[in-house]
Amino acid sequence: MGKVVYGRGYVYSIQYHLVWFTKYRHRILSDEIENKLKEIIREIAKDNHFTIEEIETDLDHIHMLIDCSPQHYIPNIIKALKGVSARLLFKEHPELKSMLWGGHLWNPSYFVATVSENTEEQIRDYIRSQKMK
Repeated sequence: MGKVVYGRGYVYSIQYHLVWFTKYRHRILSDEIENKLKEIIREIAKDNHFTIEEIETDLDHIHMLIDCSPQHYIPNIIKALKGVSARLLFKEHPELKSMLWGGHLWNPSYFVATVSENTEEQIRDYIRSQKMK
């Protein structure tokens, strides 16, 4: 189970499984780009005060398990993760823009699911297995 946080008048443990795809499912998340993306994502999480518990990519999508507080709003987390990561990856790897029509890195859609103590280990295993598929 994710960490239980005790505050003044509240106790919580909130985890989400997040998934999103590259635009047009282009298979561009390999090697150096994948490593840089993971580094950027972890920095965004740190700056926004939530934790990346698990993260893995395949060539055209990313899975992560995050731990956050009740004050976090999922659409804002997604906006920060996708927007900042795209901007910084395009800055460091300008060749990506020529691989993607219209210069967008991410598909605008995403998947989010809450994680319970009963499903956490299954989701962690699933995220870790992304490279094996």
